[in-house]
Amino acid sequence: MIVQSVDDAGERVLDEAQVSRVIEMAWEDRTPFGAIEHSFGLTESDVIKLMRQDLKPSSFKLWRERVTNRATKHQAKRDFEVGRAYCKTQYKQR
Repeated sequence: MIVQSVDDAGERVLDEAQVSRVIEMAWEDRTPFGAIEHSFGLTESDVIKLMRQDLKPSSFKLWRERVTNRATKHQAKRDFEVGRAYCKTQYKQR
């Protein structure tokens, strides 16, 4: 599902459910920023801006400490052997 909504300034517009999903994916240890970009068209810097806007300052600080230099969040730093983890209970039931 790629975001198609764009505002007058050419910025991507996410609805509340999409913002919630981006935040959820950003907090997950094994979801790389590349997966968020593929799904929602947001670069790593866009995700950081979104997190800064939508999280409390203390939560944002904890998140930044958590993802800074974390190999699993950056595909370029991630070994191929790591593979992809999937847990059927990880995602919200729809």
